[in-house]
Amino acid sequence: MVQQIDKPIFSTIDNPQTNGRQVWDVIIGLHAYPTLLVAHELKLFPLLAEAPRTLQDICQSLNLANRSASAVVSICTSLGLVEFKDNYYTLTTVAREYLLETSPTSFCGYFDLMIANSASYSYEAIKKAVLTDATQIYNGEDVFEVHEQKDEMARKFTRAMHSASISAALAWPETINLSSYKQMLDVAGGSGAHCIGATLKCPSLQATIFDLAPVCEVAQEFIHQHGLQNRISTHVGNMWQDNFPSADLHFYSLIYHDWTPEQCFLLTKKSFDSLEPGGRLIIHEWLFNDERTEPLSTAAYNLIMLLWCAGGQQYSGLELSTMLAEVGFVDIEVKSTFGYWSIVTGQKPK
Repeated sequence: MVQQIDKPIFSTIDNPQTNGRQVWDVIIGLHAYPTLLVAHELKLFPLLAEAPRTLQDICQSLNLANRSASAVVSICTSLGLVEFKDNYYTLTTVAREYLLETSPTSFCGYFDLMIANSASYSYEAIKKAVLTDATQIYNGEDVFEVHEQKDEMARKFTRAMHSASISAALAWPETINLSSYKQMLDVAGGSGAHCIGATLKCPSLQATIFDLAPVCEVAQEFIHQHGLQNRISTHVGNMWQDNFPSADLHFYSLIYHDWTPEQCFLLTKKSFDSLEPGGRLIIHEWLFNDERTEPLSTAAYNLIMLLWCAGGQQYSGLELSTMLAEVGFVDIEVKSTFGYWSIVTGQKPK
């Protein structure tokens, strides 16, 4: 008996119109980027900061097999963090600025936070967050309640966020004239990175960090490191429950993205009511375009907020500008500042 062969599904195959690179980039990224965290934990970057190293040197110093070490350093060179010349590996400028604990703009604290919470951005966690619309960090507990109840976790988080914030904090004050303002209030200001950046740029400005008690303790450490204790103070408080101290400049960095649109509107209204006439509000965030379709960096940060904060999300410049206008702010502007960062700012009428 002759076996019957099913009719082919595709009688012809047309050449694809695209090369599929975007899809391959997803697969590559899933493997490449975690390798950077491994390199950080292995202390590859401080090793290369000491002196240029051959691959054999790296193997011996980190106790790695040749194939393993080669796999890690090739990822780092491909990302532009390490360069290879005359058989030696050395750090690039970006690695020296961001991947060494000794650098004032080090990202090491943020990398440590990512490693400590790596289960929260696994495939399983992301799928669960998408299906349930529930946070995955801290075993699903509310991140802010955890930080209120567990001082040491609040301190670790604050130090991590400082490492992710300080470089941008030095940049945004270059994009706006602060000379007419006397007192800046950094609401939920964390480590004080942005008060440090603003006061270094504007010598006449005083600043106050408004945050929880353990966070303010960490902020005091950074204030003293920069010798700014006569210009930056801390004020313990809860932005939802307590009145804001007097100020003519309110600043929020990566705060609006923690909350729902309704909660962000309440913060905007609270700042408007609290600010002196002529005072200014500045919101410092990664922004979507008006359609919320790009860029990828902001879309990815938006996913991070799904994992971390109930109701948290990234906003567009249009969405935040609309909030400011609805409560009464005028002369509203959206400005790109540094890397992926932007500010949305408006003035309270005099």
